[in-house]
Amino acid sequence: MMLSKDKSPLAEVNDLSVRFVTREATVHAVNGVSFSVMPGEVLCILGESGSGKTVTLRALMRLLPPRRTQVGGSVQVCGADVLTMPARELRDLRGGLVSMIFQEPMTALDPVYTVGQQIGETVRRHTGIGRAAARARALELLELVRIPSPERRLDAYPHELSGGLRQRAMIAMALSCNPRLLLADEPTTALDATVQVQVLILLRRLQRELGMGMIFVTHDLGVAAEIADTIVVMYAGRVVESGPVAQVLGAPAHPYTAGLLASTVHGQARDRDIEAIPGSPPDMRRLLPGCSFAPRCAKRVAACRLAVPEPRFAEPGHMAACLALPGSSAGERTKIRQDESMLSEAPSRMAS
Repeated sequence: MMLSKDKSPLAEVNDLSVRFVTREATVHAVNGVSFSVMPGEVLCILGESGSGKTVTLRALMRLLPPRRTQVGGSVQVCGADVLTMPARELRDLRGGLVSMIFQEPMTALDPVYTVGQQIGETVRRHTGIGRAAARARALELLELVRIPSPERRLDAYPHELSGGLRQRAMIAMALSCNPRLLLADEPTTALDATVQVQVLILLRRLQRELGMGMIFVTHDLGVAAEIADTIVVMYAGRVVESGPVAQVLGAPAHPYTAGLLASTVHGQARDRDIEAIPGSPPDMRRLLPGCSFAPRCAKRVAACRLAVPEPRFAEPGHMAACLALPGSSAGERTKIRQDESMLSEAPSRMAS
């Protein structure tokens, strides 16, 4: 991990919550998420579809639709309060200090403009340089991301490029103004395995060379293991585990993380069957009290259904939100037994 001498976080998220309000129901997409990213660090947000990863990432750029969306908590990016800053300052932040690579480059790139025009416009918007200088910068960026025949690709339209080249063009656009923080929303999902590896190697190389911080969203444990310094595991809109990649993937402390590892080829020996996590993710419109993973967890106790577990240290720098975490204090174990006793006695009290 390449950390700069600057000790201030590039991004600091505290108790972030996001609600989508519709006529039918309120969707609790993100619930009390907190993390920070230091300069030169790659933080990977890991979780299955619907866990709140992309919503969290978009909240950092304030890209969520303002109507029918309720956002709470604090989001500090490069020292600025994203949730309260004026629209003009927000436009300067996006693409300048902070850039984002979207999941599907075919829909993220404008089909009626050439790649060079789109990269050049981003450069001109944030630097004020002329068209010729912006075109020269666009060519330089295409060379940086190692697009073959960059002079020719500069005048190509998105549909004339392969998926891998479109994604490289998106990376070039994201790097056009030398951002301090790069956000990547599953940028390799739509690519085949060979191109996926090439893009991951490219991103990691550029991140190290330019000294950027990066937040990388994925559901692929193999991708997370390759690119991350730190991992944040999300389930049902909450952080259930976080810590250095070697600790989280090498010795998972939360049953959900262990279940993810067991359900992938990476987490199993070749002669063993893949173990699926039983049950289904919760309905985010009707979250029940307690730990959201409890209905699917083999280690659950009665107290898991009473309140959301607070994150605790499994080891230095490695945290998990689980009552079954090894090393629980005597006080915590006593509290669990008391809660279980109250639950078991409740029916008899009600009957009397």
